[in-house]
Amino acid sequence: MSSLTPSNIQLSKDELRTTKPTRNEYLSQPKTPLVVVLDHVTNSYNIGSFIRLADAFAIEKIIVCGELTISDKKLKKASRNEAKWVNIEYSDNTVRSLEKLITDGYTVYSVELCNDSVDYSEVTYPKKSVLVLGNERKGVSEKALKLSHQHIHIPMVGMGNSLNVSTAGAIVMAECANQLRKKRV
Repeated sequence: MSSLTPSNIQLSKDELRTTKPTRNEYLSQPKTPLVVVLDHVTNSYNIGSFIRLADAFAIEKIIVCGELTISDKKLKKASRNEAKWVNIEYSDNTVRSLEKLITDGYTVYSVELCNDSVDYSEVTYPKKSVLVLGNERKGVSEKALKLSHQHIHIPMVGMGNSLNVSTAGAIVMAECANQLRKKRV
């Protein structure tokens, strides 16, 4: 058994900070050309998780669509203050937001188990990608699904049929962001 204490194994906050740009450098760095559209996601902890994920993968922005029924206080708590590093837009209309992104040259992928959906890990994501994730109970809306270029899903090999929206988002965002980052290098 090793005599190392956890502090000898884990990196401290100061050690982690040495691998990061300064705050001003970070804000001016190009972001991964990925937009996440939250189609009527309502749970503050899910939205907060997406903000943390957006920061972790340094994506272009998040668009929160639908009525925002959570307080700023809850959102800040759930996102652990990463919101100050993430471009967050609010929209009352998912369709209009997606139409604008499509006009701007983005390819839209809805994360939803559909008749024609494909495994998310088998997709080659183009440089300007959008991931649409839907409401905790209803999923991605029919209107958003119709605007999507492709429907993608996470294979569920156990007995369950779905994952929490922020868990599903983390899985798909990691794959998409990693592919897009490799294209930049």
